[in-house]
Amino acid sequence: MSAEDLERYETELELQLYREYKDIARQFSYVVETERRFYLANSVDLQVRNASGEVYFELQLQDAWVWDIHRPARFVKNVRVVTFKDVNVEELDKPDLEVP
Repeated sequence: MSAEDLERYETELELQLYREYKDIARQFSYVVETERRFYLANSVDLQVRNASGEVYFELQLQDAWVWDIHRPARFVKNVRVVTFKDVNVEELDKPDLEVP
């Protein structure tokens, strides 16, 4: 497989993942972004920890979807993430579910 074929293959995988994300995003309440991955989840517990002066974040996600093109099973029941980098948690807006 040439470098061009590999690049084309990865681009197609990314597009497929984006299409899946668009189809399922409304099923989730939160978007969570870490330095390594992007998640959709319905429950997020974020704890800031301090061990010997080092601050880190511990996340517990439930009913989640993991953005990773190399992962065949993206839907998971529970995820635990530990990171020393920033974590971004946003509540998803669901305008079509609001009462007019």
